Amino acid sequence: MASSTSQTTPSPAPGEPIKAVPLKHPGRWVAAAVALALAAWFVIDAAGREAYGWDTYFQYLFDTRVVTAAGHTIVITILAMILGVILGVVSAIMRMSPNFVLRGVSWLFLWVFRGTPIYVQLVFWGLASSIYQSIKVGPLNVELDAVLENAFILAVIGLGLNEGAYMAEIVRSGIQAVPEGQVEASKALGMGWWMTMRRTVLPQAMRIIIPPTGNEFISLLKSTSLVVAIPYVYELYGRSMDIAYSIFEPVPLLLVAATWYLAITTILMIGQHYLERFYERGSRSKLTGRQLAALADAEGTVPKNVEVVRRNDDGTEG
Repeated sequence: MASSTSQTTPSPAPGEPIKAVPLKHPGRWVAAAVALALAAWFVIDAAGREAYGWDTYFQYLFDTRVVTAAGHTIVITILAMILGVILGVVSAIMRMSPNFVLRGVSWLFLWVFRGTPIYVQLVFWGLASSIYQSIKVGPLNVELDAVLENAFILAVIGLGLNEGAYMAEIVRSGIQAVPEGQVEASKALGMGWWMTMRRTVLPQAMRIIIPPTGNEFISLLKSTSLVVAIPYVYELYGRSMDIAYSIFEPVPLLLVAATWYLAITTILMIGQHYLERFYERGSRSKLTGRQLAALADAEGTVPKNVEVVRRNDDGTEG
């Protein structure tokens, strides 16, 4: 009668640490190698293609007209974002108001500006001067030509109104994410509405509001390329296309505009990162190993907002 033997993995001796072998993932390295090869192939191929017009690209990359247009783009973005944040905060408060009229006005504002394409809105603002030359306010006749014929002002208003509709929902969601008990505790301490918002609600809501607001700001920067519909052609895209049409080389000037957009958005992304870290203060807990073990036993898992801190014999963190 044949006997079968089975091989078993020896268990570690008591007190001996377990040597964990990480699971290998060869497929990931293969995918990474393929991605790097494709990226290198694209760069090498693009560098040798005359259609990209690299000489023209480097000639106009820091052209005075392009640099000035980049400045106009930044100014339009900042002003439109300020207008959007103000309108968003006001609309969010109106949306949460117990007054049904205010809620209705806020809902109508969001419905119109979130429900129609921003390009269509900008075209409308470009045609506003042909619709409204003046408005009558009682016995007064207010002329609007000076405002509605200024393409820069129309660009800021058009982008700001559209942005305000989206910021309203961001602000509202951030405020409503704060537990109601926080507001009740502030009222119990004698705080008024404004102090409750400033000292209790907004500091906690900012952790939720900042990330999508940063994304909206970056998206708004790129949306400035649509103000040619008004038309306003002194921003980055419009100015680059003016130069491209004059020299009949659109591809290198598109690359110039794309480079400036990438540079500005990169700076904004870095600023957004540090701003998020600033408002995340106090949201992470530092625990020692013993405290972490007790918390894990109580909850069954380690919370994601916990950071383990090792303490030396003298009590300092190490």
